Amino acid sequence: MGRDVQQDAPARMTPPESLISLDMPEAASDRERRAFRRLGRLLTDLPPSVSSTGLDHASCIKSAQLGDLYAQPYLAAAALVVLDLVDQGWAVEIDKRNILLRPPAPSADRDQEKARIRRQEHVRRDEQLRQPSVRRFITHMEHSHEHRGELVSVFNLMRDGRELADSLLRGGDPSGAIRPYSQIVDDSRCELTGFGLHDIWRYFRHTWANAYSTVPGRSMPILIRDAATPHHAIIGLAAISSPVVQIAERDSWMGWETDQFLLSIAAEPTEKVANWIAGRIHKQIDEIYIADLVRDKVLPPRGKLNTDEATVSRLKADAARYREKHHRASNVRADRNYGDAWTERAESHLFRSKRSAALAEALEIAAYLGQYFERERERERDPLSALRKALDDRKAREQMRRLIRRARGERVGTVVADLTVCGAVPPYNTLAAGKLVGAMAVSPNVLLNYRTKYSRPSEIASSMAGRPIERESRLAFVGTTSLYGAGSSQYNRLFWPASVMGGQSDVKLGFFELGRSKSFGTSHFSDVTVSALIRVSQLDGTLVRVNGIFGEGVSPRLRKVRLGLATLGWPANDLLKHGRERIVYGVPLAANLRDFALGIDKEPEYLLDPDLPDSDDRVAAWWMERWALRRAEQPAVLEAMRSNTLVRPIRHGARVRLPQDEEMLPFHDEGTD
Repeated sequence: MGRDVQQDAPARMTPPESLISLDMPEAASDRERRAFRRLGRLLTDLPPSVSSTGLDHASCIKSAQLGDLYAQPYLAAAALVVLDLVDQGWAVEIDKRNILLRPPAPSADRDQEKARIRRQEHVRRDEQLRQPSVRRFITHMEHSHEHRGELVSVFNLMRDGRELADSLLRGGDPSGAIRPYSQIVDDSRCELTGFGLHDIWRYFRHTWANAYSTVPGRSMPILIRDAATPHHAIIGLAAISSPVVQIAERDSWMGWETDQFLLSIAAEPTEKVANWIAGRIHKQIDEIYIADLVRDKVLPPRGKLNTDEATVSRLKADAARYREKHHRASNVRADRNYGDAWTERAESHLFRSKRSAALAEALEIAAYLGQYFERERERERDPLSALRKALDDRKAREQMRRLIRRARGERVGTVVADLTVCGAVPPYNTLAAGKLVGAMAVSPNVLLNYRTKYSRPSEIASSMAGRPIERESRLAFVGTTSLYGAGSSQYNRLFWPASVMGGQSDVKLGFFELGRSKSFGTSHFSDVTVSALIRVSQLDGTLVRVNGIFGEGVSPRLRKVRLGLATLGWPANDLLKHGRERIVYGVPLAANLRDFALGIDKEPEYLLDPDLPDSDDRVAAWWMERWALRRAEQPAVLEAMRSNTLVRPIRHGARVRLPQDEEMLPFHDEGTD
C-alpha cells in the first residue's frame, strides 16, 4: 500500500504494509499540523458504539479543538477526509509524526458486511436528503395538487400492499392483479397525475440506499408501472447509461480486451479482421477536423498527411498548448453553448487539444501499419498477408494494440451500456419485482427506444470531426454490478428463454456472472469533503482544472478528489478504494458480440427480436409465472406486502424517509450510480 515515508527520520519504524501513512503537506501551517495530530489521537480511542451509530463529525472537530476550518484549508481537507474514512470503519493509529489509517477488512458475516456498505453509501445519500432543495422537492411531490378534477400526490403512485395481496389471492386470472409496462422517461408529464416523468423517477430514486446522481453521456431513465391501478403505480426504476470505460472482467468476457483480442487474431488471422484494421487506419484520420491545424501551419497544406516524426511532434506540442489554454481560461457556459455548430466547437481549446493528440496518435499508427497494409493494397495482394506480416513485427503489433484500444474506446459507449439503476419499490419488491425490472430493462421495447433516442449526431465525435458524425445506437451488451460482494438476490438466477423476447427457445438470455471487481470511487466522501479537497488544489495553483464539461474526461468528481488528495501528498489510489468487492454481471444481446462491438461486423446477430411489438406483455407474463405467483404463496411475503399501507399517517416503504426517520428506510440494494 502507498505511504509517505519521511526521509529525515530514519529512526522511525516503517508502518506495516496494511497501514497508510498520512502527514500534512509542506504548505500547511504548524498550527494545522498540531491540530491534525490532536484529531488523530482522539480517533485512536473511539467507543465501540461508533460502528453502529456513526461518527459525530462536529463533536470530533470540537473535541480536537480544530478551530475555524475555513481559515485552515489544508487542515479542513485532511480532517474531513480522515473523518469520512473513520466513519466507514477505517481504524486509526498514530506514530511519532503521522496518522496511520488501516482500511476495513470485509466481514465474513453477510449481514454485517451489508450494514457496513450501507453506512458507506449513506454518507452522501443522507447529506443529499438534508439539502433544503431536496427536502422542498420531496414535500412538493407529497403535497396534493388538482389534476383533471381530483386531488393527487405522489402517494397515488404507490400501491397499498393490502390491496395488492387481496388481488393476488382473489382467484381467477392472476395476471389481472398486476399489469406491468415500461415507460421511457423524457420531458413529458404523466397524464394520470400531472407530474413530470423525471420528477416521478427522481422521487422514487431517493428511496435507494445510495445517493441520487446524474450520469454524464448517454442516459435513459425508465419507469416500470402497473396498469392494473388507477394511476398506474410505480413498480420499479431502471436506467440505461454510458458504461464505465474499462472493466477488466467485462472486457475479458466479451473477448475484446486488447492483448486477448490480439492473441486470438494471431492464432487465427482472417481477411475480415485485416480489412477492418486497414479501414480503421484511415477512419481514425478522416474523422478529425484539420482546417485550423493547416491554417496555423501545424500541418502542411491539405493533401496527403505526413506521418513523419516532425509532424507528430508538432501535433503533440499543439495538444499540450491548447490543453493548457483550456485549463487556464475555460468557461463552462461558453463550452456548453455551441449547440450543433460543430466547426466552432471543434476549434474550442478543449477539442483543439483532443484533436491534435488524437491525430498524432493516428499518424503514428499509420506510419507503422501503413507500410504493411498500404503496400499490400498497392500491390493488389490479399490483405491477409499484410496482417500476418504485421503480426510478426513487434513495433507493428504495438500499434495494433493502440488501434484496438481506440476502437474499443469509440464503441464502448455506443454498443455497450450499463444498467446503472435497477430495482423495485414496495410492495412489489416482495414479489421479486427487481427481476422483472432487470428483464424489462434489456427487452426489445427498451432497445428500440434507446436506438431511436440516440440515432443522432454524437457530441464528441462530431466535435472532433467538425461535422455531424452518428455513432452506432444498437446495443449489443448491457452490464451492471451488485452493490454487495456477498451476492445479489436480484440478479441471481435471472435468466429466461430467448423466446420470451422473440428469439430461439433453445437460447438462454439473462444476467451472466462475469467475475468480481474491487471497486473504487468517491461515494465514501461527503460533498463537504470534496469541496475542501477542491479548495486546497486551487490554493496549490494546480493547472489541471476540472470543469465538468462533457468531453473533458470521465467522472469529474473522481478527478477533483484525486487532485485534492495529490495536493495533500496522500495516496489517492489507496484512499479511493471502497474496501469491498462487487459482482460484475452482463447481458449479451448478440451472438457476434465481440466483432459487432468492435465494428468488425456491421450488423448485430441479435439473440432476440429487436422489433418485437409486445415485449412488455411477454416479459410480464414470464415474471408472473416464474417469480411473482410463487412468492405470493408464501405467508411471510404476504405479511411483508401488507405492511405497506396508504392509511394516514402513511407508513409505506416506497415513501422517501429523511435521515431522522432512518429506521423506516427500505433499502434498494441493486444498481450502481
